[in-house]
Amino acid sequence: MTDKLTLAAETRTEFGKGYARRARAAGKIPAVLYGHGTDPVHILLPGHDTMMALKHQNALLTITLGSGSEMAIAKDVQRDPVRRIIEHVDLLLVKKGEKITVDVAVHLEGESAPGTIHVLEHSSLSILAEATNLPESITVSIEGLEDGARIHAGEITLPKGSELATDADQMIVAISVPRQSAADEADEAAAAETAAEQSAASAAAADTAEAVKAAE
Repeated sequence: MTDKLTLAAETRTEFGKGYARRARAAGKIPAVLYGHGTDPVHILLPGHDTMMALKHQNALLTITLGSGSEMAIAKDVQRDPVRRIIEHVDLLLVKKGEKITVDVAVHLEGESAPGTIHVLEHSSLSILAEATNLPESITVSIEGLEDGARIHAGEITLPKGSELATDADQMIVAISVPRQSAADEADEAAAAETAAEQSAASAAAADTAEAVKAAE
């Protein structure tokens, strides 16, 4: 994603869980800005704008602080496990021309051959790419793939200027035909046998009823 999103930060002067809770209640998100050998800078980010910006994976952020600004990407986002609100963000400083390693989501398109299913073994790829031109996702086509087809990381076409950081032999997608387990097959056979026995019993009962009626 090449569009830069600007977030106006404030310097954080107090610390501790109590202060962090008060900051979040006031619509701010605690964060730390680090990288390039500099000392970490603790800041507060605008809650709503940050939440919207981080909906985009690998978004390039411009962090303004006082009279200066820095480019950064989110390296770690901590969320409340229940409410899923953002509690803290780790921001990595980046600069134009610099290459960094990031995880990029794999997006599948198309349909595999009729009667088959696909399994996404890994939902992301690690790539080395320019910090100012990070892809938000990588599209992989499974259109028409037959049973037994496999797609490995090294076979995926990457965005221009990117290099694969994941093992090239890592399986990303597997295509197969659904197969029943031995237990499922045994259950089906038992059900069929029971149904046959019930059908035979019903037929015998009907024959008996007809014979009694005829005797009368």
